[in-house]
Amino acid sequence: MSKTALEAKRKIVEEIKSKIQNSKSVVFVSYQGINVDQDTKLRKSFRESDVEYKIYKNRLIKIALDELNITNYDPKFLEGTTSVAFGQDEVGACTVLYGFKKTAPCLEAKFGVINGDVVDSATLEELSKIPSKEVLISKLLFLLKAPVSALARALNEIAKKGA
Repeated sequence: MSKTALEAKRKIVEEIKSKIQNSKSVVFVSYQGINVDQDTKLRKSFRESDVEYKIYKNRLIKIALDELNITNYDPKFLEGTTSVAFGQDEVGACTVLYGFKKTAPCLEAKFGVINGDVVDSATLEELSKIPSKEVLISKLLFLLKAPVSALARALNEIAKKGA
């Protein structure tokens, strides 16, 4: 193999390592059987959720994972077609993947890396059911506001009766 080809592969491995290190969630996906239209829609869904979706060679993914000392996954998961979704939060990539799986059942999560820990596809599916950070924050704010609102209404009623 030429020196130029080796250098190009080394750059790709460094890119994969950087993306894994800078992502809170990384989901490795088998996309075998997906058609072009579904792939286009899937990529759009990932972009809208601030998730980067790329396809890499399995060998380069394995080298990157080994160099990051991420080794506790089943090596058979890096066989066949593999794409990678890099999420900026713990649930975004999972939510998009499992939501899209309803229209493209051939998609399959192989495994993932969440905050540096390797997780199986069952864990990824459970994570996909957790609401987004924004939804959780709005629910929390509503719960915090509810007692204050109730108190204000009660005081208003007392003031009306007292007047």
